[in-house]
Amino acid sequence: MFLRQITDSSLAQNAYLIGCQRTGEAIIIDPERDLDRYFQIAAENDLRITAVADTHIHADYLSGARELVVRHGASAYLSEEGGPDWQFEWAMGNPQVHFLKHEDVFRVGNIELKALLTPGHTPEHMSFLVTDIGGGADEPMALLTGDFIFVGDVGRPDLLESAAGQAGVMEPSARMLYASLRQTADLPEHLQILPAHGAGSACGKALGAVPNSVLGYERKFNPALREALTAGEDQFVKSILSGQPEPPLYFARMKRDNKLGPALLPDGALPAPKRITAEELGDWMEDTAILDLRSDRAAFAEKHLRGALFAPMSGGKLSVAAGSYVDEDSRILLVVEDESRVGEAVRDLIRIGLDHVAAWIPADEALSDTRFIASYPRIAPAELPVDAAVLDVRRADEFAASQVKGATNIAYTRLAARLDEVPSGRPLFVHCAGGTRAAIASAFLASHGYEVVHIDGPYAEIPAGQRT
Repeated sequence: MFLRQITDSSLAQNAYLIGCQRTGEAIIIDPERDLDRYFQIAAENDLRITAVADTHIHADYLSGARELVVRHGASAYLSEEGGPDWQFEWAMGNPQVHFLKHEDVFRVGNIELKALLTPGHTPEHMSFLVTDIGGGADEPMALLTGDFIFVGDVGRPDLLESAAGQAGVMEPSARMLYASLRQTADLPEHLQILPAHGAGSACGKALGAVPNSVLGYERKFNPALREALTAGEDQFVKSILSGQPEPPLYFARMKRDNKLGPALLPDGALPAPKRITAEELGDWMEDTAILDLRSDRAAFAEKHLRGALFAPMSGGKLSVAAGSYVDEDSRILLVVEDESRVGEAVRDLIRIGLDHVAAWIPADEALSDTRFIASYPRIAPAELPVDAAVLDVRRADEFAASQVKGATNIAYTRLAARLDEVPSGRPLFVHCAGGTRAAIASAFLASHGYEVVHIDGPYAEIPAGQRT
């Protein structure tokens, strides 16, 4: 048996390529839309991808399952559980799609996969037990857990309400998750835990940076799983729902598109943005989402294209900033420091359904034309004026723990939906815990005409007398 974890570091997302080396057949679990890297790994290992499975209807990226079925003739294995509102509608009636119920079994070559219904993160969520029949095994060696069990955490049950807007489902989902976790008590301790995400994903609040684990270890040292196995339901529900970060706005769109069917990439290829010059900038300053990919937030504040968003590629912030602030139909211009990263940026964007990446320009050239330059001031936290209008763009739990007196709190990932709550009419001082989130929010607010001042530095350095 061949098994490879394929990680997208920007979204902290894991796909899994599992192949039968005897027959050459392989399945990809939870793929993203840009399929070329999966095909390359398969070919390098004398495998061909004949099947695809999704553990659930994803919220944080667009699945590549439809692309594999329609363009490449793969068979798909998808959940039929969860009720009528949680079906993969794009796959209905497709003869290449096999819908799964709890404990259904299928094979790819001599690899057996058994579907287990593990709801809570989503109602239709499935995990897959993997058994290497061809290698002589008669019991599973791994559990592909999707967003059910992570290393050090479990999937968050609040997204259907906090991201998809389904009021009143958060607590019932948490109780469903509790029951699902308790049902794992009968699974063998030796099972490898192969999760769909690692540290940095917004699909949990305390995900570990270790790429995989073992169920016996997680039972001992994964706080959420341990609590589900040893504590009462009400205590688990309270714990799992507290401190969950506000999800980016694009999560609701991902749920919709993965359910209805992600758009197929034109000719199966990635967008190929053209290189433009400073002389052409005038044609791109209107009706365009300008994403500045530079990493230096101070340099951005001092000098950037008017209306540009600060979307640094490091730490997955490009996906978060673009997904939170850019409409899916927008034409996109990239301002880049490094031409070699244009392709990487295109991949990050199409993975969240931002397909209209039309052009790019080197930052030095873009900023050489003074006609289109803007800036906003930065100050150190210690310089925050008393009685200033303050916007805190941290998470709600961070704000609850300590806050600037009189500050308004809106997480930077939710600003676009709550602009009517942002104080206006005087300079707005924007802060977070360290400076990056406030820089991203400041650029967005400045693009909407707000007079912003970026508080750039540690929250703890704001004068103690101004904090509660």
